[in-house]
Amino acid sequence: MSKLLISLMAVALILTNVPTAYAARVVASWYDCRKPGECSKSKIPANGEKFNPNALTAAHKSLPFGTKVRVTYKGRSVVVRINDRGPFIKGRTLDLSRAAARRIGCAGVCVVHMQIIK
Repeated sequence: MSKLLISLMAVALILTNVPTAYAARVVASWYDCRKPGECSKSKIPANGEKFNPNALTAAHKSLPFGTKVRVTYKGRSVVVRINDRGPFIKGRTLDLSRAAARRIGCAGVCVVHMQIIK
């Protein structure tokens, strides 16, 4: 790889704060409300929008809000948008909305393939 190309990739990483091609196997869980209807009244994600358990969203500790991430589990994939911070349980990387978890068949805590897409 040329030095110019490497330099341009480094600049892209710094400017966007998102890796240009990042994929990894991570531990994901899903989060929801304790009681039906509770989400619409009280849960506000870190980006300030109203929480919708039926939206394809997820929480991540450091990815910028709006980042799109493809999550794959047992051959089933879903693209989610990062709109919250978390998870705050050691060893976990993603918290999926109820809809996203159902779409891929994750019924609790799952080891998934996570790929950032632009």
